[in-house]
Amino acid sequence: MTDPPAGRRVRPREVREDLHPEEDSAPVTYRDVLAVREFRTILAAHVLSVAGGVFAEISLAVLVFRQTGSALLTGLVFALGFLPYAVGAALLSGLADRYPPRRLLVACDLLCAACMALMAVPATPAAALFVLRFAVASIAPLFTGTRAASLADILRGDAYVLGRSLVRIVAQSSQIAGYGLGGLALVWLPPRAALCVAVGTFLGSALLLRLGTGDRPARAARAAAPGTGATRRLLGDPRIRALLLMWWIPPMFFVVAEGAAAPFADAAGAGAAGFGLFLAAMPAGTVAGEVLAGTLLGPAARDRIALPLAAVSALPMAAFALRPALPAAVGLMLLTGACAAYTLGMDRWFADAVPERLRGRAMSVLGGGVMTLQGLGMAAGGAAADVLPPYAVIAAGGAIGTLSVLGVLRSVRATGTGRSYRSREEVTT
Repeated sequence: MTDPPAGRRVRPREVREDLHPEEDSAPVTYRDVLAVREFRTILAAHVLSVAGGVFAEISLAVLVFRQTGSALLTGLVFALGFLPYAVGAALLSGLADRYPPRRLLVACDLLCAACMALMAVPATPAAALFVLRFAVASIAPLFTGTRAASLADILRGDAYVLGRSLVRIVAQSSQIAGYGLGGLALVWLPPRAALCVAVGTFLGSALLLRLGTGDRPARAARAAAPGTGATRRLLGDPRIRALLLMWWIPPMFFVVAEGAAAPFADAAGAGAAGFGLFLAAMPAGTVAGEVLAGTLLGPAARDRIALPLAAVSALPMAAFALRPALPAAVGLMLLTGACAAYTLGMDRWFADAVPERLRGRAMSVLGGGVMTLQGLGMAAGGAAADVLPPYAVIAAGGAIGTLSVLGVLRSVRATGTGRSYRSREEVTT
């Protein structure tokens, strides 16, 4: 489909699928993005895979605790949901551009389903459960990177930004609902039966992606084999490196509060209900912030607020130095989550900076870094809360996080918020 003649008002489907926002007079909305059938399929598959991952995580934690009685090993189940991302991003990210995306997405879902099916086998020993959990987490960055890169093939310009926003909104909402439903399901189902439910969700996701998405060719058929060479070239580009740090650093400090959530709720006398409310506050704020920014602001406005919003995003956590009561603490975490609306501007900048033939690798590296550093931040918050007052740990995370983000913002500004490096030889070769 070719671009419409100048001055012609394009139809909504042309806006959603073919044009950058600057080329069209009508703003793109969430409704426009949801009207694209292939995107709806990806979003539905995303709901299934997120729900399946949450079900598997809860079920596996209960199963390991029943088999070993060890709180440390049970906690390792959750840690393995983060740390292997670095391995997967480093070793497998090149596959995202080397093979057709639909084939790769379906293969990842099937591999995850196979791993969970093996977890559900009664004869599987505890040590094998950890190996399988590691394998699933290592596959995840390849899957998420390939899916994120595929969105840019389906949606263009601001439609891509809003599509990425919807994926994050669904992920946050599905996680909140998934943990609640997963805990409820384990009241009636044994852990291995709940793992079978997770197998079904991943098979459902694979089926949706196979039947509901287009069969596009690989972005770079002769791309380098999986490894770290192209990743080093991406990280060597000043603009891409600055934007990756902007994606990685703030979430690493945000989750310090989650790592210290249990001792904070206990010190506040809030009990299990208060603990759950505290944990849900930041994801709820994130959903609200993204919806408001995506609905009320246009692309230019979202670009303008991205850096200021990122600069103050961790400041509500620093306010924990005042020892807030639980209602105020929940409000502060809501504010922290709402500030994450800066990511809508970041999505557009990153898409402009990364060459198309390396888009899958770049998105895999981005997701792997986010999850790995979040795992480290959460572990650091929990460890620090063992020896320091939890409110002090959260406040320190906010203060140090703010200083760190301000340093990263200098690099983002220095490389220019609108500059693209797609033609740079050291990135594209």
